[in-house]
Amino acid sequence: MSFIEYGDTIKDGDTAIVFLGHESMFPVKVQHGSVTQTKYGVIRHSTDLIGKKYGSKVTCSKGGWVFILHPTPELWTMNLPHRTQILYSTDISVITMMLELKPGSIVCESGTGSGSLSHALIRTVAPTGHLYTVEFHQQRAEKAREEFREHGVDHLVTVTNQDVCKNGFGVSNVADAVFLDIPSPWEAIGHAKSALKAEGGRICSFSPCIEQVQRTCLAMEEYGFTEINTLEILLRVYNVRTISLQIPDLGKAAEDNSGTGFDSSNPSNQGSPGANLQQGTVQFKSGVPLREMVGHTGYLTFATKS
Repeated sequence: MSFIEYGDTIKDGDTAIVFLGHESMFPVKVQHGSVTQTKYGVIRHSTDLIGKKYGSKVTCSKGGWVFILHPTPELWTMNLPHRTQILYSTDISVITMMLELKPGSIVCESGTGSGSLSHALIRTVAPTGHLYTVEFHQQRAEKAREEFREHGVDHLVTVTNQDVCKNGFGVSNVADAVFLDIPSPWEAIGHAKSALKAEGGRICSFSPCIEQVQRTCLAMEEYGFTEINTLEILLRVYNVRTISLQIPDLGKAAEDNSGTGFDSSNPSNQGSPGANLQQGTVQFKSGVPLREMVGHTGYLTFATKS
């Protein structure tokens, strides 16, 4: 199993996603002899998972059923264990686009955190690219190495445990892009410039506070970065629903129907506009925004090394 290559069959040691619904799913490590409890009953790994195809519908011990999905960076972002606050797919998609990443790109990242963005970056630069990620916290760095190894992507990533603001990324003049998600990114701009290729590259800094953005932009200008701009991504979701509205009484509906010989009792006329006028309502599809939406997550500041 690998997060960058689709596997057809569930194997012992795989990480799989147990899908109960769009708002209810969780990851599980498949192990021979293990069981997983769900609200629909027990899933026995040996008989219910191993050897089955990804996407299979698995019946639990209480008679309910779940789907077993192959993991992707998007599913992992929704289900990973949170060691830190993470980036979600809305910001991740803009980051990968604005950094101009593609297969073969070399990327430097700090900090690794829970690995949400890291998995997306690895999938984007595979199979010939590489991610150099730096994490200040030792236990988080060790856990990230373990996850990358379990997910079959450890050959595409190098995890370093050090302070990027003092020691940099450990590489020079190799990166096509640099991403910073640290409390004081302005202190790492010089190291980011050193990590980028001599012919140039792109940099992105994620910060939740505008004061951090201001200091980072000043540091970018000081080190000669150009095309500096800051974005804030807000996602507003609409639900498609069937809406019923009452038709206004304009005073002529009854006269028009009588003049044309309209018979509402005739089944052939039930779907006609006249039928809706007699009933007094009309139905149509409409996009309705949710009562609540995800607000501010952070500011994305991009710049180019000339």
